[in-house]
Amino acid sequence: MTVLVKGAGVAGLAVALELVRRGLGVEVVEHRAGVGLGASHWAGGMLAPYCEGEAADEIVVRLGLMAADWWAVAVPGLVARRGTLVVALPRDRAELQRFACRTHAHQWLDGEAVGALEPALAGRFTSALFFAEESHLDPRAALQGLYEALRRLGVLFRFAEAKVPPLSAYEAVVDCTGPAAIDRVAGLRGVRGEMLYLETKDVSLSRPVRLLHPRYPIYLVPRGEGLFMLGATMIESDDDGPITARSMMEFLNAAYALHPAFGEARILETGTGVRPAFADNVPRVIETEEGLALTGMHRHGFLLAPALAGQAAQRIADRLAVRDPMKRRQNA
Repeated sequence: MTVLVKGAGVAGLAVALELVRRGLGVEVVEHRAGVGLGASHWAGGMLAPYCEGEAADEIVVRLGLMAADWWAVAVPGLVARRGTLVVALPRDRAELQRFACRTHAHQWLDGEAVGALEPALAGRFTSALFFAEESHLDPRAALQGLYEALRRLGVLFRFAEAKVPPLSAYEAVVDCTGPAAIDRVAGLRGVRGEMLYLETKDVSLSRPVRLLHPRYPIYLVPRGEGLFMLGATMIESDDDGPITARSMMEFLNAAYALHPAFGEARILETGTGVRPAFADNVPRVIETEEGLALTGMHRHGFLLAPALAGQAAQRIADRLAVRDPMKRRQNA
């Protein structure tokens, strides 16, 4: 029994792995030339359910709690379990208090503790929140590793212009095409996210740092070897054009406020991705004319793809088992 997965971003690859784990054959079709070249390419890779709970529904926190363990098994060695540091400039301390009231599983740090945790920030912040149970990974390395693992498990990938058999050739179809589904799925909208990569040898961080601000909160994620991913805007738009001057200035001002050395950092890369989202910003597995769709990931792709992929794969496995008694006995 073979299932067709449309899309080779984080959702599609996660679904493919969960289907394989349930003993099903999988083919993945992607209109781009490789994996993770859509919105997943610009992701921060923060597995931070508690921090996301500041603005997200409680279900995002609950479903996201298993993400770090899932990724640690799927791509061994790529998950960094070093927590998340949340800071604010003295004038924005009210934002830090508000963030603390809307989240849990954190501890307050004074200035000395901040410096002990991140020496590069010593003397720069008098207080902070530390979410010790959170993790992060490099999305591009994770998706490449997952792609290679899936190929070893026998998953067939069809990229770009490769000919795809008719849908009738498959037992089930899962749509994981991200923003391409906006016009096909009722209630989906596009949310524009912008990011940039900075390079500097003058700052060293061990974990993601979120800098709160009433207007443009940012996060900075270390990628190693002096590289930092800085993001991300959330703009109600499906425009995937280049980053705007306003966003660039706000990003750079915030990075400079975090540490002045970022003023001399090199800008290596900028990018924009459109993330599909429902009105409540909670992703879901839904029925479609073709089969199922895992969509509406919003800004929670790497955090929630494991849980949603498991739901989609189990639903398909259950249906195929009912359709095929022999398969049902094998899954029992």
